[in-house]
Amino acid sequence: MQQSESLKKQVNSLPEVPGVYQYFNASDEIIYVGKAKNLKKRVSSYFNKIHETGKTNVLVKNIISLKYIVVESEEDALLLENNLIKEYQPRYNVLLKDGKTYPSICITNEPFPRVFKTRNIIKNGSQYFGPYSSNYTINSLLDIIHQLFPVRTCRLPLNEESIIRGKFKVCLKYHIHKCNGPCEGKESFLEYRKHIEHIKQIIKGDANEISKMLFALMQQLATTYLFEEAHLLKQKYDLIENYKSKSIISNTILDETDVFAYEENENSAYVNILRISKGSIIQGYTIEYKKRIDEQKEEILAMAIVELREILKSNSKEIVLPFKIDFQIKNATIVIPQRGDRKKLLDLAVQNVKQFKLDKLKQAEKLNPEQRIFQLLGSIKERLQLPKIPLHIECFDNSNISGTDAVAACVVYKKGKPSKKEYRKYNIKTVEGPDDYASMKEVVSRRYIRILKENVPLPDLIVADGGVGQMEIIRQVVEDELKLHIPIAGLAKDNKHKTHEVLVGFPPQVVGLKPTDQLFKFFAGMQDEVHRFAIKFHREKRSKSQTTSELDNIPGIGEKTKTDLMKHFKSLKRLRLAEISDIEKIVGKSRSSIIYNNLNNNLKP
Repeated sequence: MQQSESLKKQVNSLPEVPGVYQYFNASDEIIYVGKAKNLKKRVSSYFNKIHETGKTNVLVKNIISLKYIVVESEEDALLLENNLIKEYQPRYNVLLKDGKTYPSICITNEPFPRVFKTRNIIKNGSQYFGPYSSNYTINSLLDIIHQLFPVRTCRLPLNEESIIRGKFKVCLKYHIHKCNGPCEGKESFLEYRKHIEHIKQIIKGDANEISKMLFALMQQLATTYLFEEAHLLKQKYDLIENYKSKSIISNTILDETDVFAYEENENSAYVNILRISKGSIIQGYTIEYKKRIDEQKEEILAMAIVELREILKSNSKEIVLPFKIDFQIKNATIVIPQRGDRKKLLDLAVQNVKQFKLDKLKQAEKLNPEQRIFQLLGSIKERLQLPKIPLHIECFDNSNISGTDAVAACVVYKKGKPSKKEYRKYNIKTVEGPDDYASMKEVVSRRYIRILKENVPLPDLIVADGGVGQMEIIRQVVEDELKLHIPIAGLAKDNKHKTHEVLVGFPPQVVGLKPTDQLFKFFAGMQDEVHRFAIKFHREKRSKSQTTSELDNIPGIGEKTKTDLMKHFKSLKRLRLAEISDIEKIVGKSRSSIIYNNLNNNLKP
């Protein structure tokens, strides 16, 4: 109680100015760091009400004391909050997931620098551009650079002394015109440095000047009839123009702009930045925050703006956002576009952040297959407009040949997976001849009358291996006769007996699914499974009837004798070919003679 009074005094004495506050627990550990435009109002809001989220209430219960730091501006509060969270990683703060594994472009600190991709930032004077969240982007950029400029890729320790001494020799890259041979002094330091400066311009997005320079040189060479040299420049010019066409916005009036997009789910928030320089998109980067309590999206976005601009060393004067935030960014204008190039860029950033979120979800699904299954079942509920997620699905199919040995099968799926112990086989009892509709009616009626008698759970969805007709038969049994309310779907086939479309409702409507959709594949797999199960049962029954028909007609031969014979000889054909002595070993002398004579007499014309 004394601690509560002490804490209350601390809150009441807080100033009404911008600042950063830190909450401590009983072990004197920082458990939360926050920023505020008005310290007193913000901190008081934690203690004067019961919060909607349980996590916030738990946080408040664990606060024993607090400290605060007054700052001059809201941006300073953001920066300080970021630094403190990184330093102490409080339990209840959003945690920035480390992005150190993203690659950057390195231009080494050497007399003849190398240009390459790296994930390791070494503070040795080398220049780093990035990081890039897309490997495709950085690889494409490096490919263009190495095609345009003959910079070395070797690791030789080149310097003026080693070149004068002739310590190194040119390699294959020189002979295929990918390097000008600075290792043997075939290219001067100044010439090589020009290439490096041009490379920096391209990386920073300023490809226009290089393109103009190449075009002017190309024309100059052409006017002096140096067409071969002009053609080589033309190839480089085309490369850089192709690069520009992929990276430059349709209207290049935008200059030094940062575009941010925001996306979130229950547990995480994602923020993407697109950096624009001289009309070109020069960088894209996404970070993820793990949410701990009920942080507002405006707060997370403001934090991410400071974080990303610091990571990417951005001083852009214009910031494009999807919604307003409560903080002003020093020396920058915030724009929330509704149309035009800025809106197109914002849409692109949104697309990028959604893709990042989707990729994260896919990665999580690989680790958690059950989550993927529930997502699939949720999609079935949505697309088929079912009242609840279909955790229990049953699918029916008939099988017969010209009405003989007619059977049916029911396969059961629980939580998206076949539950084979609950599969059921049915011999058709009341139908004469090949009548699929009557057979389906008999089987569905038998199935659900029994389920109702045994008081076991009914399915959430019934699926017919057929179209409108089979669906209607099932509906008559389930709704009209048994007064049950279970959604019914149908799987119609094409003339090649392949799943063609999914039907649902009455009158049945086609569910617009492409063959590549996961939902379509799920239903097609279910249809294949019930068809396989029904065919297998039908073959077993037909084989048994064919096998036992002749033995049934032999007087004095019962079920045990037939079973013993088929267990030993495996088939009627082998039994016919067997010697009487072989049969005698199984069933004795008297019965073996009867069997042998009957089977062989049947073979005579």
